[in-house]
Amino acid sequence: MKITLLTVGKTDRDWVKQGLDIYTSRLKHYIPFSIVEIPELKNVSALSKDQIKTKEGELILKSIRPTDDMILLDERGREYSSVEFAKVLQDKISYVGKDIVFVIGGAYGFSEEVYKRASSKMSLSRMTFSHQMVRAIFAEQIYRAFTIMRGEPYHHE
Repeated sequence: MKITLLTVGKTDRDWVKQGLDIYTSRLKHYIPFSIVEIPELKNVSALSKDQIKTKEGELILKSIRPTDDMILLDERGREYSSVEFAKVLQDKISYVGKDIVFVIGGAYGFSEEVYKRASSKMSLSRMTFSHQMVRAIFAEQIYRAFTIMRGEPYHHE
């Protein structure tokens, strides 16, 4: 059982990299955790938004194994409190037993094929965050979930 954060595009902000490094190293104490970055498409100026989503979708789906539980970070997904997310994650680890892949898409979202393959969608907020920023925020939330599951004093209610 492992967790992967799959993203479209490389992390190019130093502060995002620093945040990811902090939470990636902390998460390794709880579960195998990795970040996989799919390269951004090149020469997309002649492509429509749908064409970009389709091409990115193909790359996402090539990175997912048939046995993976794929969860999309999507503005139309379900919102959870940190405690609720910890419970969802605990249930997936305990009862589903599949590797979990959380996916952060490109600027235009996901293709229909990716939506069809996903087991669920979740939203971090009704607000919109940059795709760079979401990486660090979500890695921290996964870490927070594990500390909640273990009853550690990181999260305060």
